Amino acid sequence: MANDDVDLARRIAELMPQVRADLQTLVRIPSVNFPGYDTAPVVQCAEACAQLLRDAGATVELVTGSTGIPTVRADVPGPEGAPTVLLYSHYDVQPGGDLAAWESPPFDPTERDGRLYGRGAADDKSGVVTHLACVRAFDGHPPVSLRILLEGEEEYGGDFEEWPTTRPDEFAGIDAAVIADMGPVELGHPTFTTALRGIVGGVVTVRTLEEPRHSGVYGGPAPDALMALTRMLATLTDERGNCTIAGIPGSEWPGADYPEDAFRSLAGMLDGVPLIGDGSIASRLYSRPSVTVVGLDAPAVDTAPNAIIPMARAKISVRIPAGVDSDEATEALRRHVTDNMPWGVTAEFEPDEPANGSLIATGGPAFQAYAAAMTEAYAVSPTEQGVGGAVPFVANLVEGCPDLEVIGTGAQDPLARIHAPNESIDLAELQRSLLAQALFLRNFGARA
Repeated sequence: MANDDVDLARRIAELMPQVRADLQTLVRIPSVNFPGYDTAPVVQCAEACAQLLRDAGATVELVTGSTGIPTVRADVPGPEGAPTVLLYSHYDVQPGGDLAAWESPPFDPTERDGRLYGRGAADDKSGVVTHLACVRAFDGHPPVSLRILLEGEEEYGGDFEEWPTTRPDEFAGIDAAVIADMGPVELGHPTFTTALRGIVGGVVTVRTLEEPRHSGVYGGPAPDALMALTRMLATLTDERGNCTIAGIPGSEWPGADYPEDAFRSLAGMLDGVPLIGDGSIASRLYSRPSVTVVGLDAPAVDTAPNAIIPMARAKISVRIPAGVDSDEATEALRRHVTDNMPWGVTAEFEPDEPANGSLIATGGPAFQAYAAAMTEAYAVSPTEQGVGGAVPFVANLVEGCPDLEVIGTGAQDPLARIHAPNESIDLAELQRSLLAQALFLRNFGARA
């Protein structure tokens, strides 16, 4: 490293105790943006993020839309004529889920073996503290102008994802955007995310009887709603597990494949359970559609009466490849549901809010500056990967601001278990990722 890079690396190392403390503070706030949860902690977390940024020297405002959830908007001016970089992350989190599956409480940040455990420690409060630390690393005087956007609506949706079209002035004059809501293919291996799948889905409701009826007296002619529903659900994939919804295409992933042993381990697959689907694992994860039944309303086995079920519901989630229109995919799913109900039974379909995937261009000056920064920080050249999940704002940003370079990165390594019990962040990886971002800001600013 050059001397100034060594100094920056030293500065980041000095900041890590504060980074860890900031992350612990934010994880303690249960900022769950999900139906049925109190929004007060979400607002509290936004206010905490805003205060941390103010203390670091940023000019901050909270922008509240129709949902009542604030977006934290911060600016830090750079030198005259310097480029402007947008730094994005989100502070809302998923629910804790099954508390018994956590080794420590989800909102009580706990460090074990170099990882900090807690809901949101990775997704995506790690991105929040990364941006904050980059402001501090330059003592509030970065080599580029910074626009920082921290949203609180990523996990369930809201107004913010539409900002590229509803508030285009927010993105005018921005030269590059860093989306710190992703991570490396493995610890110590810097990675750009260059494709994200979108998501569509909805709730299917099947009604066949006014109320439960004795299965012995009426079973046979009277249709069981749950049986009808499950027969339809079975048509969503073929015998090998490939998505069969007409109108949602897929393709082969052109980049490196995902090692099967690593995938099986990280997915927590049981011994003897085979992988499903055709093509490379990377294709099945990044560039082909996948179907999951994420919820099912039916009588519990332990208390089920011996009766024909009159009503059943299922929530279907479909991940769609980048380039597939989410509205068209939603209609394709609705068509499949209605066309594949057995016995002439009808079903109601209530669609979820859809989100497009995105392809992120590479090779521009910001990408080159970030690749050089990653190589400096990690002593390893970066690679590229796709992501099976969706970040709706990214798709809208790529579509709405086609001249803006977008960089997808972060510290969420495969062991982070985002959305699952025992979510965590590797603190050494967080430091490397933070250093790479700071070096990028220096590299990109040097172009002015």
